[in-house]
Amino acid sequence: MEDPMESIGSEEESGLESTIKEDLCMEIDPPFKENVATAEDWRKALKKVVPAVVVLRTTACRAFDTESASAGSATGFVVDKRRGIILTNRHVVKPGPVVAEAMFLNREEITVHPLYRDPVHDFGFFHYNPNAIQFLDYEEIPLAPEAACVGLEIRVVGNDSGEKVSILAGTIARLDRDAPQYTKDGYNDFNTFYLQAASGTKGGSSGSPVIDWQGRAVALNAGGKTTTASAFFLPLERVVRALQFFQKGGESYTSKWEVVSIPRGTLQATFLHKGFDEIRRLGLQSETEQMARHASAQGETGMLVVDSVVPGGPAHNHLEPGDVLVRVNREVITQFLRLETLLDDSVEQNIELEIERGGTPLSVQLVVQDLHSITPAHFLEVSGAVIHPLSYQQARNFRFQCGLVYVSEPGYMLSRAAVPRHAIIKKLAGEEISKLEDLISVLSKLSQGSRVPLEYISYTDRHRRKFVLVTVDRHEWYAPPQIYTRDDSSGLWTVKPAFQLEFMLPSGVNVEATHMEHIHEDNHQGLTDGATSMETSSEHASAVLHSQNETGTGSKIKRVEEYMSSDGFVADCSLNTTVEVMLEDSIAKENVLLRNGQGAAAVANASIAERVIEPTLVMLEVHVPPSCMLDGVHLQHFSGTGVIIYHSHSMGLVAVDKNTVAVSASDVMLSFAAYPIEIPGEVVFLHPVHNFALVAYDSSVLGPVGVSAVQAAELLPDPALRRGDSVYLVGLNRSLQATSRKSVVTNPCATLNIGSADCPRYRATNMEVVELDTDFGSAFSGVLTDEHGRVRAIWASFSTQVSTLNKKYKKKRKTKVSSSNLPFWINSNVPKYSDACFIDFS
Repeated sequence: MEDPMESIGSEEESGLESTIKEDLCMEIDPPFKENVATAEDWRKALKKVVPAVVVLRTTACRAFDTESASAGSATGFVVDKRRGIILTNRHVVKPGPVVAEAMFLNREEITVHPLYRDPVHDFGFFHYNPNAIQFLDYEEIPLAPEAACVGLEIRVVGNDSGEKVSILAGTIARLDRDAPQYTKDGYNDFNTFYLQAASGTKGGSSGSPVIDWQGRAVALNAGGKTTTASAFFLPLERVVRALQFFQKGGESYTSKWEVVSIPRGTLQATFLHKGFDEIRRLGLQSETEQMARHASAQGETGMLVVDSVVPGGPAHNHLEPGDVLVRVNREVITQFLRLETLLDDSVEQNIELEIERGGTPLSVQLVVQDLHSITPAHFLEVSGAVIHPLSYQQARNFRFQCGLVYVSEPGYMLSRAAVPRHAIIKKLAGEEISKLEDLISVLSKLSQGSRVPLEYISYTDRHRRKFVLVTVDRHEWYAPPQIYTRDDSSGLWTVKPAFQLEFMLPSGVNVEATHMEHIHEDNHQGLTDGATSMETSSEHASAVLHSQNETGTGSKIKRVEEYMSSDGFVADCSLNTTVEVMLEDSIAKENVLLRNGQGAAAVANASIAERVIEPTLVMLEVHVPPSCMLDGVHLQHFSGTGVIIYHSHSMGLVAVDKNTVAVSASDVMLSFAAYPIEIPGEVVFLHPVHNFALVAYDSSVLGPVGVSAVQAAELLPDPALRRGDSVYLVGLNRSLQATSRKSVVTNPCATLNIGSADCPRYRATNMEVVELDTDFGSAFSGVLTDEHGRVRAIWASFSTQVSTLNKKYKKKRKTKVSSSNLPFWINSNVPKYSDACFIDFS
């Protein structure tokens, strides 16, 4: 279990604190050894050690496995000067792509490259060119794991709290502490003991050497508790073994190492060391306890117990939580180090485990799996998303099978569909996804802009599959899909296309947009440039939409007919004949649909202004790619209501505020109140001063019925609004249903005052807005009309920066918020209502 006080003592980054309390065991440690070091001895040791300690500045270029994309600083120290090898923590080396540099004591900086990171334990190596250090005399720090003992006085030398060189004193108190649990969905060490001392290390000290008075490293600093002085050190036995493999591979530094394979075996099972008092409650026989005490080293206080088993692993269906490990290959095993040695020496071989389950002796034969085979070394990058096989680390955290398709970073395409980080993709476009190659194969068949269903599961809700609609973005805002593969000889990642371009479908596949009843037959086929009907599920949602069509679409088309037959306005007058023909053809269907009581009631209760203006309203969903967060844009997703000011057979224009369309480099989707379809739009104009933008759309994808149903609003800039004029506020809710309310103008030319922000961003100036006597709240957006439905002003939201008082620290903290509480409107030149402001069309 996690301890909320425990954190990885690595780079100075937030968010690494754990969240679950951990029970501390009370085993008896080995006997105390007398320490006879003097102050002079420590001065000599530190004089030799400090020059070999380096500050590591790392930048993780991509999220990968347990780590997110981030930058920070940590510590490392030279363990092989001739070959140029620096030892530090695994969470510093990173499992994914990383750019790093090391700074020595005399401030010489060199580039370092990852050499090795252990799949389980918290250690790794960087390598550098020793010839690059020209002005510093230093020696490597020898490793002496056998010197660690209870009562040993130690010093932790490193970049603690970013101070470059800090020397913290302590005394080793325990050698058998359980591995600290940092987080539920990130890196955790396991199947090993940790050393503990009250040295008080903090962020930045990860990878620091824990030295004795002779200048030898007896442990590696890894983490600590944030509210106490407790620090946790990794034993060095497995570090020494890994280093020896590299030392055998070459006698000096080379820019490209010969790839060294370090054998690592696993059963995909987690063990905990439990005291005999706890194991007795699990049914341990007294004879077994007596045998274990006699066969183990003096002072042994417990045995290894199975804590968890990863599904699909070698131990799955053979070992269970609570099983007490007695022997491995007929050898009594009570310590992690001996168990791991046997597993590493038996990769791809059979071993025999003797266990006790509830007091019953059992024997199982298992095949030791290669740990590197379930540790990913490649990933797919598509539209900013990082996707790779599920690693052993995360499979253990989430209790999933290794190798599933894991979303390390959702990027733009998946986050736009609300796919979270740590999701497991199970199906895409109706095809099962069990491995990364399946996902690449499906993506290669999809065209740019197509919208397909995606099915995934999350470890937080593992028993329920979730469905979303994904808009394929393979090369518009990001590079085409690419595969990155780690090259262990150089420490770099090579890149290649995920699939050949000749297999990619053209980006403009012309699939005719159809009406609602055709969606079910087409089975989610993409429309022109990604236009789709408004499906709410990844499966057969057309039935639901058809029922919505029957209840609401008819009334909407009926209102269009009534408006067109009276004094309606369409921007392109040539549409009148076509619209009338379409409406005449649909009269029979209208009469059937209007039999629904709710639809008829909605028509009867709607005001004239609402019935007239509804066909001109559009709901806009705007998504800004992270790579295009320009000009002070503070969010990636915006939504709001716009009004159609021009509409023809081939093109339409929508006026909307700049807090909905903040930047032209964005994906805009339009949903029409008059016709149930969603199509893409393109930003064609952003006013440099005033708060409005124009979005164009291809009206031909609406089809004949859609073109006739959608209309352009009639703008009425003159006469100007006066105090006391009655107006109607008409807008759309999230269900695309029109709502209206009558109000009175209290101030037709109020001055709008928006304060400046800390960062450069759009700020409306020299604008007058309209005040109403009613506050409609921040969730509303729409237009201001007269009683005949002619637009006098449109709503426009203004984003402002406000200061809030942080009571805990008694200081002001500034945050950006989108405020829309004040009832202002902007007149009809083209828009002005902000904060509840309406734009004036004069």
